[in-house]
Amino acid sequence: MASFTLHGIPVSRGIAIGRAHLLAPAALDVKHYLVAQEQIEAEVQRLQNAIATVHKELQILWNELPKDAPTELGAFIDVHALILSDPMIAEAPLDIIRSRHYNAEWALLTQIDELSAQFDEIEDPYLRERKADIQQVAERVLKVLLGTEQLLPKAATADELVAQMIVVAHDISPADMLQFRDRSFIGFITDVGGQNSHTAIVARSLDIPAAVGMSQASMLIEQDDWLIIDGDAGVVIANPSPLVLEQYRERQVAMQRARKKLGKLKKTPAVTKCGTPVTLLANIELPEDCAFALESGASGVGLFRSEFLFMGRAHKIPTEDEQFEAYRNTVQSMKGRVVTIRTLDIGADKPLDQADHTALNPALGLRAIRYCLAEPQLFLTQLRAILRASAFGKVRILIPMLAHAFEIDQSLAMIAQAKASLREEGVKFDDDVEVGAMIEIPAAALALPMFVKRMDFLSIGTNDLIQYTLAIDRVDYEVAHLYNPLHPAVLQLISMTIAAGHKAGIDVAVCGEMAGDVKLTRLLLGMGLREFSMHPAQLLAVKQEILNSDLGLIAPQMRKIMRSMEPNVIAEAVQQLQLM
Repeated sequence: MASFTLHGIPVSRGIAIGRAHLLAPAALDVKHYLVAQEQIEAEVQRLQNAIATVHKELQILWNELPKDAPTELGAFIDVHALILSDPMIAEAPLDIIRSRHYNAEWALLTQIDELSAQFDEIEDPYLRERKADIQQVAERVLKVLLGTEQLLPKAATADELVAQMIVVAHDISPADMLQFRDRSFIGFITDVGGQNSHTAIVARSLDIPAAVGMSQASMLIEQDDWLIIDGDAGVVIANPSPLVLEQYRERQVAMQRARKKLGKLKKTPAVTKCGTPVTLLANIELPEDCAFALESGASGVGLFRSEFLFMGRAHKIPTEDEQFEAYRNTVQSMKGRVVTIRTLDIGADKPLDQADHTALNPALGLRAIRYCLAEPQLFLTQLRAILRASAFGKVRILIPMLAHAFEIDQSLAMIAQAKASLREEGVKFDDDVEVGAMIEIPAAALALPMFVKRMDFLSIGTNDLIQYTLAIDRVDYEVAHLYNPLHPAVLQLISMTIAAGHKAGIDVAVCGEMAGDVKLTRLLLGMGLREFSMHPAQLLAVKQEILNSDLGLIAPQMRKIMRSMEPNVIAEAVQQLQLM
């Protein structure tokens, strides 16, 4: 059996070694045929029954969630249930059956293809990946229609524990991942997906090595092939030689020992060897994520992605009271720790807006704060809800994608208007709530005086900053290799932002993926960063790196890095930082 290596997108760290278990997509088995007029309603009923069956399956999965299951799992099952109830899935395919006489499977696939095309136009990488959720829901319905049961292997036996299972699929939903939970499931590989897919998020929360965006992996890998997933590098090795297998097993054992030690750091203050304190915060999507954040020892929430509250609601925007309850629950769950709520950060072509969208490049169009300022009533409603929650604990408001002074001024004016309306109504809130700006556009990083004199704090969104600086969509696997956090232009922009914040006496955080990458922790410390916000699963590893760092030793190497414009020199110098 020939050995070969595949390169994709790393989404969950660690090494997994096991046998391949292939999942074939149901869509491949779909037949296309026209239904006779007298059979139309029976075909409609067949699809309705399949949808009802999947509803029951999801409910059973939710009810059977283990007590120790990550909070994300229940939330993602809820999202899939909401998608399944959406008229886009529950009603539109029925109309296709009636109007075009398509069979149920064909009608469902037709509707999903149309929806997928709409999602492909979304430039926001996080929202674009929600397409996968719709496709995964449709996949479950198709399997019911086709009568193809999920081919799960038997529960783990002694032999299987020796050769554990790595799932290989074109795509896999979080709900499907649950079905593998107790069957020696130790990793997964998918052809599609990106850093922000729900499946990737669940993999990180389950601490399962995974690599996505592997393109043809499900076509090249065969059932029961031996596989190695190097989750740190996004590399998969199929049918490795005995020597390579032994090397990875040694690395795996060493990593497992290191992770076990990390758990002891939960209550240890994050302080460098030279005595500099560092604040470690968590990125969350839902109030339920607070439990994991606290378990990981987070000092607070550095990024609450409020757009999660607006998604999967069949185009119904949450009311002020609904938002307030979510924000208040988060604030109360964090027990006095700071909660930074980012206002709605959503793209131009999105589920919230059913109006026709004609922007040729939505990433540069009406999104994030631009969208909120264009929809003042929606923005005002969210601001009132956030302010009301500030009466129950420390809250900060974070505004995304600011680039212009008038955008800052209009945002602050809207906050003042929200405060005034609450005062008139006698509603309590924190009048001193801090307001910060996301620095994620190169123009913002190059015009920092405009920000520091108006805002209380800054938070660098490295994902978008890199994307916009390098003109790279990292979710597009065809150009993902060009996405480089160590590009000298990116490093200059980050360093400038941190320095400007310090000079102005305001806090600066990094809340993008760079904050959770231990290979970059000392680089950011050397730039002067003292506030990191990341996925809770990454927090203890970053804390360990901070505890082992000496800023006095890092400083000379940092000067070398920041003087260089040569990528190879920078990469080598960053590697040397880790050895200090």
